[in-house]
Amino acid sequence: MSRPEPQAVVGALPGTDDGLRLPRPPGVLRRFWARHPRVADVLVVLLALLLSAPAATIRTDFAIVPTPAQTWFAVVLVIVACGTLVLRRAHPLTVFVATMAPALLLPPSLVPAAHLIPAFALYAVAVYRSVRACWAAFGVACGALAIYTSVATITLPSELPFLVSSLVSAVVALLIGGLIGTNVGNRRRYLEALIDRSRQLMVERDQQARLAAAAERTRIAREMHDIVSHNLTVVVALAEGATATPDTERARAATEQIATTARGALTEMRSMLGVLRDPDTAPGALLAPADSANVAAAAEAAQRAGYPVVLHTEGDLDALPADLRLALTRIVQESLTNAMRHAPLATIIDVRVVVREEAVDVLVVNDGAKKAGRPVEPGARGGYGIPGLHERVAHVGGSLSAGLVDDDRWIVRASLPRPRAPLEGEPS
Repeated sequence: MSRPEPQAVVGALPGTDDGLRLPRPPGVLRRFWARHPRVADVLVVLLALLLSAPAATIRTDFAIVPTPAQTWFAVVLVIVACGTLVLRRAHPLTVFVATMAPALLLPPSLVPAAHLIPAFALYAVAVYRSVRACWAAFGVACGALAIYTSVATITLPSELPFLVSSLVSAVVALLIGGLIGTNVGNRRRYLEALIDRSRQLMVERDQQARLAAAAERTRIAREMHDIVSHNLTVVVALAEGATATPDTERARAATEQIATTARGALTEMRSMLGVLRDPDTAPGALLAPADSANVAAAAEAAQRAGYPVVLHTEGDLDALPADLRLALTRIVQESLTNAMRHAPLATIIDVRVVVREEAVDVLVVNDGAKKAGRPVEPGARGGYGIPGLHERVAHVGGSLSAGLVDDDRWIVRASLPRPRAPLEGEPS
């Protein structure tokens, strides 16, 4: 049997889960304090009061005995200082200043009653503010206590041992509170940083997944457009020719070519769908078989449809990598498709492919851009052909330009870089 997953509990850091499915914080008490912070605040106030208030009523051997009014004033001041600890999470520095007031306002014989309260507040400064603020407050408090002790010593030099021991106990209490608070605060901030980083990674993961899905949809749409658009354009041209010709043999040849073109399109579609259905297919894998990437076949299909396509090639196209060969074929196909659609009166559609050592250059020119009686620019009416060409060329790191030249020629020019062969001794 599989072990159950740990349930997400917003425990140590309330409100920071955000779907991260954090494990339960250890310990029943920790989970209770995390869910009920106000209860914890009240208990801290009661604990501080329990440890501090009795000291205001205990008589010491100090030379000057406090009056009843001073004693009641000390009790009230201690209670108020303890009460401010409820706000220590939201206003730690303000609470620390308030808790230091009894230690600086009470007479020396009653000061020990106020030594523990600032330690609770300094702990809160370290946890809820910062370590730097904690030790800065510690230094200021120690300086203020030293000044208070010096003034009291000048007034009552005979009580120097009592005053020094009182100062030491106050500093030790502050030091303990600061050290514990620093340890807890650093752990808390470390956990917060880990959770923030995890949340950021989740957001980045979701963004990357959405971008990858959008890129894959665009890639599939581009392949579908290239397959369907080119083959259907050829099929339509052949069908129109077969309908218009009175020659039975030519009509039969055209219909046979329609069947051949349609079968080729179906083969490409099946291949692409097979790649998409394969769960082991790597992201970015070719959606068309490498053997279908044939510039000559694209030119021959347009020629059989009755268009004046002339193909010139230089170099070995079969030596090109499969992805580069496919991109080259799609560029030629889309350029021919645009010419067949938008320049039906062209007298020549010139296709030139030059394979160089560092790149492959493609040039497709037709002279029928305006012979139909209006300037026709592929993509001007929101088509996907030219934008798809730009995306395909950018995918292989090349450059492409398309547009009218001399008011009647439409030129598509592309340059696709060839991958550099590794040097001897260099990892491939």
